Amino acid sequence: MTISWFRKAASAAALVAISCSACAQQADFNEVGRQMAIMLQNSHFARLPFNPELSHRFLDDYLKDLDFQRLYFTQEDVNGFNAKYGDQLHTLLLHGNSVPAATEIYRVFQQRVEQRVALAEKLLKGDDFDFTTNDSVMMSRKDAPWPANEKVAADLWRLQIKEAVLGETLRRELLAKLSKEQGKPDPGIADRSPKEKVSLRYKRFLSSVKDVDDEEIANYFLSAVASAYDPHTDYMSFREMSRFKDGMKNELVGIGALLQGEEDGATKIKGIVVGGPADREGVLKLNDRVVAVDALNTGKPEDMIDIMFMKIDKVVDFIRGQEGTAVALKVEPAGGPAGETKIVVIQRGKVEMKDEQASGEVIEMKAENGTPHRMGVITLPSFYADFDEGKIRCSVDVERILKRLIDEKIDGLILDLRGDGGGSLEEVRRMTGFFIDSGPVVQVKNTLGQVQVKDSDSGKAMYTGPMVVMIDKSSASASEILAGALQDFNRAVIIGDSSTFGKGTVQQPMDIGRMLPLFAARNRAGYLKVTIQKFYRPSGSSTQMDGVVPQIIIPSLSDAMDVGEHFLDHSLEHDRIRPAANFKPLDVQGLFIPRLQELSLERRKDNNDFTYVVEDVFKAKKRYQENVISLNKSTREKELAESDTLQKERNVERRIRFGKMAETDKKELTFYKLTLEDLEKGADLKPYNPADENGSFMRRAKDETAELDETPKWPTGLDPLKRESLAVLRDLADLTENARLAGMLKGASDIR
Repeated sequence: MTISWFRKAASAAALVAISCSACAQQADFNEVGRQMAIMLQNSHFARLPFNPELSHRFLDDYLKDLDFQRLYFTQEDVNGFNAKYGDQLHTLLLHGNSVPAATEIYRVFQQRVEQRVALAEKLLKGDDFDFTTNDSVMMSRKDAPWPANEKVAADLWRLQIKEAVLGETLRRELLAKLSKEQGKPDPGIADRSPKEKVSLRYKRFLSSVKDVDDEEIANYFLSAVASAYDPHTDYMSFREMSRFKDGMKNELVGIGALLQGEEDGATKIKGIVVGGPADREGVLKLNDRVVAVDALNTGKPEDMIDIMFMKIDKVVDFIRGQEGTAVALKVEPAGGPAGETKIVVIQRGKVEMKDEQASGEVIEMKAENGTPHRMGVITLPSFYADFDEGKIRCSVDVERILKRLIDEKIDGLILDLRGDGGGSLEEVRRMTGFFIDSGPVVQVKNTLGQVQVKDSDSGKAMYTGPMVVMIDKSSASASEILAGALQDFNRAVIIGDSSTFGKGTVQQPMDIGRMLPLFAARNRAGYLKVTIQKFYRPSGSSTQMDGVVPQIIIPSLSDAMDVGEHFLDHSLEHDRIRPAANFKPLDVQGLFIPRLQELSLERRKDNNDFTYVVEDVFKAKKRYQENVISLNKSTREKELAESDTLQKERNVERRIRFGKMAETDKKELTFYKLTLEDLEKGADLKPYNPADENGSFMRRAKDETAELDETPKWPTGLDPLKRESLAVLRDLADLTENARLAGMLKGASDIR
């Protein structure tokens, strides 16, 4: 069972590493849709009526998924779809005849994209745009009305193309300006003209829209049907389920390279996993451009498949394969003369995603009295687990790291759950037991209202010392269970964004192929990842919608963004149930929350970094509310100049302040890194400087544009939230020790 925060998202980059699938006859997706509709009615937590109202939701979501900015379909199109299919899709699904409707709608979308791209080409080949007018476009059109007809759509499209050219022109001019000021090469000097760049951008998009098969159209449609129930219920194609499983176990099979689609149609190598197959082979280089693939490495020219303008996920499908087999790539070498190509043959193998594994750190903090605090940090990017074989488990990895930190006699512990979107329910249940005695971790309720309490399986907590948990808006699902349980038990201080994501539902992947008729083709039928339960904290409150609210809230740019369950369509409501029967929280006074809040606020009120965040959040909210982008070049240049001036002023202040902070850190802080590989080797802790360590297990291509950003890096690699979390943990450790010595905390003792 999984509670991971898995969302389908188009990405410009993908790790090339997934096992190959058979090419047998694929399933009938009309029948797949029928069985999925039955499964949704029987299994989904909400038990929504399968009626015309829900049918309209299916259609609305499908159109929104295809055209989320409302630039291609017209209101006339939408009216036609509603008249023909608005109250019929649920019936078509149950009758096993939904794919023709989905295909018809998709082909209209494709036709509209072809029309818009043709108009874009005409506009881009015509006279230069007039950037002296007061034209404008909406920053986001997700809530805008559909353009009434083709004429209105064409007028709107002209403004969109005008904005794209203006944006690219301003970007190019800014790069030239910054390069000149900094005495660096201009990364845009040899680039295509803004009009050419925009033209290629839309050509690639059109290619991706046209290059679809029946399985992909069914995927788009069935995903819309599933998500109409709630945002985390999803149809997953065979390919997506393979990626999901690989992501959950942090281990892939492939060549170990990061790909990015270029606007001119090629696929560029943007990263190479250290120690992976491509790295060991040694010929493939960063910024090489892949233009064709021979998936079987036959050596025959006719088997070399042209991948120009191909979607990244399809390129991945050609490059992936079974462990030990070879793939041949036709490559244009980085820095080589125009037209030069070479063939690179790589044997596929296992690729560990080490960046996504749990890791540890020891930070020695010298105190004013000369006695250092020794703080441990555990970073957990996700609650990963190998569902198939059970060999890889994040709780086992965290347990090993925690035991080592305890052996290192830490005085306090930070658990960093920022960016952790969730994962295995079993892993979070087990992991919570490392920090609390045997007791309830989470309660789960099914659609019948039956509640099951899941306890930690440890008799006694492994670590009982001072503890802080860092969260942000993208901490979701399993992260919220852990943070919520530790907060309910008054076991840890939560610090971070105004709340976590707010996902309080449990999903279970179901193989649709197993539900198909006896002799039906089942290949690539896909899976339904369906919401079957809601989960609740030991106190009885659901994290659904509300998330976990920290005791110490730190200003964050995410406060200006639409991040969280509140902003997703069809989210289930927040509610409460009774507290778990054996829920016995510790004394909240042992966390000294009012005093910690007071000390934190005192530090932050004079911290310019937090002041800057508050200022930026205010401006961003105002900009999002106005929802307008000017197409007047002078106006945009003025806005950019003001932003550039402000950034430079901040950078001047930061360089001075960061320099002093780095000097202080050098005297007061010592860092020791602890990886799973270190634990395997039984290696001693060795000091390192986080500012000099990229911490990555992947070599990435140099980004010359990013190098023009002169914003100084955080001193000693400590971002403001982590630095403040360390200060809060130090305060908590001191208050706990003082209270223990004074006899105020009966029976309280750290494990040191």
